[in-house]
Amino acid sequence: MAERRSGAAEGLARLAEWADAHLSLLRSLSAGMAVAGVLVLARSVRMTAKFTSALDIPAEFVTRNVKLRGRLHRITERGLEVEHIPISIPLLTSIQRRWQSKGLLLVRLAGVELAPSGMAWLQQELKPKQMIWFQLLGREELALECLVLVNKGRFLSVCLNEEILRQGLGRTVPIEGLPHDSQLYWKLHRRLLRAELKALKKHKGIWQEEKSYFERIREQISSNKVVQTLKGFVGWLRSSVRR
Repeated sequence: MAERRSGAAEGLARLAEWADAHLSLLRSLSAGMAVAGVLVLARSVRMTAKFTSALDIPAEFVTRNVKLRGRLHRITERGLEVEHIPISIPLLTSIQRRWQSKGLLLVRLAGVELAPSGMAWLQQELKPKQMIWFQLLGREELALECLVLVNKGRFLSVCLNEEILRQGLGRTVPIEGLPHDSQLYWKLHRRLLRAELKALKKHKGIWQEEKSYFERIREQISSNKVVQTLKGFVGWLRSSVRR
Protein backbone atom coordinates (compact mmCIF):
# COMPACT_ATOMS: atom_id res chain seq x y z
CA MET A 1 0.00 0.00 0.00
CA ALA A 2 2.86 2.35 0.84
CA GLU A 3 4.49 1.59 -2.51
CA ARG A 4 1.26 2.48 -4.34
CA ARG A 5 1.02 5.79 -2.44
CA SER A 6 4.64 6.64 -3.19
CA GLY A 7 4.06 5.85 -6.87
CA ALA A 8 1.00 8.09 -6.95
CA ALA A 9 2.87 10.86 -5.16
CA GLU A 10 5.72 10.57 -7.64
CA GLY A 11 3.24 10.79 -10.51
CA LEU A 12 1.65 13.93 -9.06
CA ALA A 13 5.04 15.44 -8.55
CA ARG A 14 5.99 14.84 -12.18
CA LEU A 15 2.69 16.35 -13.30
CA ALA A 16 3.35 19.43 -11.16
CA GLU A 17 6.86 19.75 -12.62
CA TRP A 18 5.45 19.53 -16.18
CA ALA A 19 2.82 22.15 -15.37
CA ASP A 20 5.46 24.50 -13.97
CA ALA A 21 7.64 24.00 -17.03
CA HIS A 22 4.77 24.66 -19.44
CA LEU A 23 2.95 27.34 -17.47
CA SER A 24 3.21 29.88 -20.26
CA LEU A 25 1.75 27.39 -22.74
CA LEU A 26 -1.19 26.66 -20.46
CA ARG A 27 -1.80 30.35 -19.96
CA SER A 28 -1.77 31.00 -23.71
CA LEU A 29 -4.15 28.09 -24.29
CA SER A 30 -6.59 29.35 -21.68
CA ALA A 31 -6.35 32.85 -23.12
CA GLY A 32 -6.95 31.47 -26.61
CA MET A 33 -10.02 29.57 -25.40
CA ALA A 34 -11.28 32.74 -23.74
CA VAL A 35 -10.76 34.74 -26.96
CA ALA A 36 -12.47 32.01 -28.98
CA GLY A 37 -15.37 32.07 -26.53
CA VAL A 38 -15.67 35.83 -26.89
CA LEU A 39 -15.62 35.55 -30.69
CA VAL A 40 -18.31 32.86 -30.66
CA LEU A 41 -20.43 34.98 -28.32
CA ALA A 42 -19.97 38.07 -30.50
CA ARG A 43 -20.92 36.09 -33.61
CA SER A 44 -23.98 34.71 -31.86
CA VAL A 45 -25.03 38.20 -30.82
CA ARG A 46 -24.74 39.42 -34.41
CA MET A 47 -26.75 36.45 -35.73
CA THR A 48 -29.53 37.17 -33.22
CA ALA A 49 -29.53 40.92 -33.90
CA LYS A 50 -32.55 42.33 -35.72
CA PHE A 51 -31.48 44.39 -38.72
CA THR A 52 -33.79 47.29 -39.51
CA SER A 53 -31.66 48.92 -42.22
CA ALA A 54 -29.35 47.65 -44.94
CA LEU A 55 -26.56 49.69 -43.36
CA ASP A 56 -26.92 47.75 -40.08
CA ILE A 57 -25.88 44.47 -41.71
CA PRO A 58 -22.17 43.73 -41.17
CA ALA A 59 -20.06 43.81 -44.34
CA GLU A 60 -18.91 40.28 -43.51
CA PHE A 61 -22.47 39.02 -43.91
CA VAL A 62 -22.64 40.46 -47.42
CA THR A 63 -19.25 39.17 -48.56
CA ARG A 64 -20.03 35.71 -47.18
CA ASN A 65 -23.48 35.74 -48.84
CA VAL A 66 -25.27 34.94 -45.60
CA LYS A 67 -28.88 33.80 -45.87
CA LEU A 68 -31.38 35.64 -43.64
CA ARG A 69 -35.09 35.19 -43.09
CA GLY A 70 -37.85 37.73 -42.81
CA ARG A 71 -41.55 38.48 -42.95
CA LEU A 72 -42.88 40.16 -46.07
CA HIS A 73 -44.79 43.41 -45.49
CA ARG A 74 -45.18 45.13 -48.86
CA ILE A 75 -44.30 44.77 -52.54
CA THR A 76 -43.35 48.08 -54.14
CA GLU A 77 -41.71 49.25 -57.35
CA ARG A 78 -38.46 49.66 -55.40
CA GLY A 79 -38.48 46.08 -54.09
CA LEU A 80 -39.78 43.91 -51.27
CA GLU A 81 -40.14 45.50 -47.85
CA VAL A 82 -39.20 42.79 -45.36
CA GLU A 83 -39.06 42.63 -41.58
CA HIS A 84 -35.93 40.75 -40.57
CA ILE A 85 -36.59 37.81 -38.23
CA PRO A 86 -33.31 36.89 -36.51
CA ILE A 87 -32.30 33.50 -35.18
CA SER A 88 -33.83 32.89 -31.78
CA ILE A 89 -31.44 32.02 -28.92
CA PRO A 90 -33.47 32.31 -25.66
CA LEU A 91 -30.95 34.09 -23.42
CA LEU A 92 -29.52 36.46 -26.04
CA THR A 93 -32.90 37.15 -27.64
CA SER A 94 -34.51 38.13 -24.34
CA ILE A 95 -31.66 40.57 -23.68
CA GLN A 96 -31.63 42.12 -27.15
CA ARG A 97 -35.39 42.62 -27.36
CA ARG A 98 -35.05 45.45 -24.88
CA TRP A 99 -33.31 47.75 -27.37
CA GLN A 100 -34.32 46.39 -30.78
CA SER A 101 -35.77 49.10 -33.00
CA LYS A 102 -38.38 48.75 -35.73
CA GLY A 103 -37.76 49.05 -39.42
CA LEU A 104 -38.02 47.22 -42.74
CA LEU A 105 -35.30 46.05 -45.11
CA LEU A 106 -35.58 46.83 -48.81
CA VAL A 107 -34.87 43.59 -50.68
CA ARG A 108 -34.46 43.51 -54.47
CA LEU A 109 -34.45 40.50 -56.78
CA ALA A 110 -30.83 40.40 -57.89
CA GLY A 111 -30.24 40.07 -61.63
CA VAL A 112 -33.89 40.66 -62.56
CA GLU A 113 -35.65 43.61 -64.17
CA LEU A 114 -39.33 43.18 -63.36
CA ALA A 115 -41.99 43.79 -65.99
CA PRO A 116 -45.33 45.29 -64.84
CA SER A 117 -46.81 41.82 -65.18
CA GLY A 118 -44.06 40.55 -62.87
CA MET A 119 -45.09 43.00 -60.18
CA ALA A 120 -48.71 41.85 -60.48
CA TRP A 121 -47.59 38.21 -60.31
CA LEU A 122 -45.63 38.80 -57.10
CA GLN A 123 -48.58 40.56 -55.49
CA GLN A 124 -50.77 37.61 -56.38
CA GLU A 125 -48.35 34.83 -55.40
CA LEU A 126 -46.96 36.22 -52.15
CA LYS A 127 -49.14 36.61 -49.09
CA PRO A 128 -48.87 39.42 -46.52
CA LYS A 129 -46.72 38.43 -43.52
CA GLN A 130 -45.34 35.47 -45.49
CA MET A 131 -41.94 34.16 -44.37
CA ILE A 132 -39.20 34.32 -46.97
CA TRP A 133 -35.45 33.72 -47.08
CA PHE A 134 -33.09 36.14 -48.77
CA GLN A 135 -29.44 35.41 -49.54
CA LEU A 136 -27.26 38.50 -49.52
CA LEU A 137 -25.34 39.13 -52.75
CA GLY A 138 -24.72 42.85 -52.61
CA ARG A 139 -25.71 46.15 -51.05
CA GLU A 140 -26.50 49.27 -53.04
CA GLU A 141 -27.08 52.25 -50.75
CA LEU A 142 -30.19 51.31 -48.73
CA ALA A 143 -31.21 48.28 -50.84
CA LEU A 144 -30.08 44.67 -50.61
CA GLU A 145 -29.49 42.64 -53.78
CA CYS A 146 -30.61 39.10 -52.96
CA LEU A 147 -31.73 35.71 -54.12
CA VAL A 148 -35.22 35.41 -52.63
CA LEU A 149 -36.48 31.94 -51.68
CA VAL A 150 -40.04 30.94 -50.78
CA ASN A 151 -40.99 27.59 -49.27
CA LYS A 152 -43.43 25.53 -51.32
CA GLY A 153 -44.26 22.59 -49.11
CA ARG A 154 -42.06 20.94 -46.54
CA PHE A 155 -39.09 20.01 -48.72
CA LEU A 156 -39.36 22.37 -51.68
CA SER A 157 -38.33 25.99 -52.07
CA VAL A 158 -38.63 28.24 -55.12
CA CYS A 159 -36.17 30.96 -56.11
CA LEU A 160 -38.31 33.95 -57.09
CA ASN A 161 -35.50 35.40 -59.22
CA GLU A 162 -35.54 32.34 -61.49
CA GLU A 163 -39.30 31.82 -61.38
CA ILE A 164 -39.99 35.38 -62.56
CA LEU A 165 -37.72 34.84 -65.57
CA ARG A 166 -39.08 31.35 -66.20
CA GLN A 167 -42.59 32.77 -66.45
CA GLY A 168 -41.46 35.52 -68.83
CA LEU A 169 -42.29 38.26 -66.33
CA GLY A 170 -38.93 40.03 -66.41
CA ARG A 171 -35.52 40.28 -68.06
CA THR A 172 -32.06 39.27 -66.95
CA VAL A 173 -29.77 42.16 -65.97
CA PRO A 174 -26.28 42.27 -64.37
CA ILE A 175 -26.21 41.26 -60.70
CA GLU A 176 -25.30 44.38 -58.74
CA GLY A 177 -22.96 44.07 -55.79
CA LEU A 178 -21.12 40.93 -56.93
CA PRO A 179 -17.73 41.24 -58.68
CA HIS A 180 -18.41 40.49 -62.35
CA ASP A 181 -15.25 38.40 -62.61
CA SER A 182 -16.14 36.14 -59.67
CA GLN A 183 -17.12 32.49 -60.01
CA LEU A 184 -20.32 33.03 -58.03
CA TYR A 185 -21.42 35.85 -60.33
CA TRP A 186 -21.21 33.73 -63.48
CA LYS A 187 -22.75 30.70 -61.78
CA LEU A 188 -25.83 32.70 -60.77
CA HIS A 189 -25.95 34.65 -64.04
CA ARG A 190 -26.03 31.40 -66.04
CA ARG A 191 -28.88 30.13 -63.86
CA LEU A 192 -30.90 33.27 -64.55
CA LEU A 193 -30.16 33.18 -68.28
CA ARG A 194 -31.28 29.55 -68.51
CA ALA A 195 -34.55 30.46 -66.79
CA GLU A 196 -35.08 33.36 -69.21
CA LEU A 197 -34.30 31.14 -72.19
CA LYS A 198 -37.08 28.73 -71.20
CA ALA A 199 -39.62 31.54 -71.32
CA LEU A 200 -38.19 32.80 -74.61
CA LYS A 201 -38.48 29.38 -76.28
CA LYS A 202 -42.07 28.97 -75.12
CA HIS A 203 -43.01 32.59 -75.96
CA LYS A 204 -44.26 33.16 -72.41
CA GLY A 205 -45.01 36.52 -70.81
CA ILE A 206 -43.13 39.41 -72.36
CA TRP A 207 -41.72 37.07 -75.02
CA GLN A 208 -45.08 36.30 -76.63
CA GLU A 209 -44.40 38.75 -79.46
CA GLU A 210 -40.65 38.13 -79.58
CA LYS A 211 -40.41 35.57 -82.38
CA SER A 212 -37.38 34.78 -84.46
CA TYR A 213 -36.79 36.38 -87.84
CA PHE A 214 -37.36 33.12 -89.71
CA GLU A 215 -40.60 32.44 -87.80
CA ARG A 216 -41.92 35.87 -88.82
CA ILE A 217 -40.91 35.35 -92.47
CA ARG A 218 -42.54 31.92 -92.52
CA GLU A 219 -45.78 33.32 -91.09
CA GLN A 220 -45.79 36.18 -93.60
CA ILE A 221 -45.27 33.76 -96.49
CA SER A 222 -47.92 31.33 -95.31
CA SER A 223 -50.44 34.16 -94.89
CA ASN A 224 -49.76 35.63 -98.37
CA LYS A 225 -52.81 35.37 -100.67
CA VAL A 226 -50.75 34.25 -103.68
CA VAL A 227 -49.15 31.48 -101.66
CA GLN A 228 -52.53 30.38 -100.34
CA THR A 229 -53.89 30.28 -103.94
CA LEU A 230 -50.90 28.18 -105.05
CA LYS A 231 -51.41 25.80 -102.12
CA GLY A 232 -55.06 25.42 -103.13
CA PHE A 233 -54.12 24.74 -106.76
CA VAL A 234 -51.51 22.14 -105.75
CA GLY A 235 -54.04 20.44 -103.52
CA TRP A 236 -56.60 20.34 -106.36
CA LEU A 237 -53.97 19.00 -108.79
CA ARG A 238 -52.97 16.18 -106.44
CA SER A 239 -56.56 15.13 -105.93
CA SER A 240 -57.14 15.14 -109.71
CA VAL A 241 -54.09 12.95 -110.34
CA ARG A 242 -55.24 10.42 -107.75
CA ARG A 243 -58.54 10.06 -109.53
